[in-house]
Amino acid sequence: MRLFLPIIASVLSAFTITAYAETAPAANAFTMNTTAFLDKGLLPVLYTCDGKDKSPELSWTGVPAKTTSLALIVDDMDAPTPPFYHWVLYNIPNTVTMLPEGVSKLPAGVMTGKNSWGTEEYKGPCPPKGTSHTYVFTLYALDTKLNLPAGAEAKKVIEAMQNHIIEKVTLTAVYSRWLT
Repeated sequence: MRLFLPIIASVLSAFTITAYAETAPAANAFTMNTTAFLDKGLLPVLYTCDGKDKSPELSWTGVPAKTTSLALIVDDMDAPTPPFYHWVLYNIPNTVTMLPEGVSKLPAGVMTGKNSWGTEEYKGPCPPKGTSHTYVFTLYALDTKLNLPAGAEAKKVIEAMQNHIIEKVTLTAVYSRWLT
């Protein structure tokens, strides 16, 4: 049995390394990250209507080579009338690689669309009391700059992006208002 333990350990370690290599993103992969929450994790109260309603810090790497602009849409697909849009940004220059927490001054060229409240700003999650909703932060790499005025409705931004999406990445967070 002692003879087989080192062999079993090295076989298991080879499987672990292989499995990781298959799931790890490529070095140049288009990725989005945040220090605010884990992907598919809980969204801290700070970024919600129960907290300071700040936008979380977001950063990205590996923007596809043919990207002209980026768009960011945050939505709630669990809303009674989905999708419910919390944040709509478009014409983000392809040179921008992050948005700081609570961003108040967007980089030059970035346009803000109307969210589902009819305002042009980040409005954090605020599900009905006693519920839990899932929020998806989607960053789109586009092969064009969108020809839309400032304050375009989210649905118009999404329509204008059709046939121009090179690639997209998402981060997902859950927020529950069980005790608030």
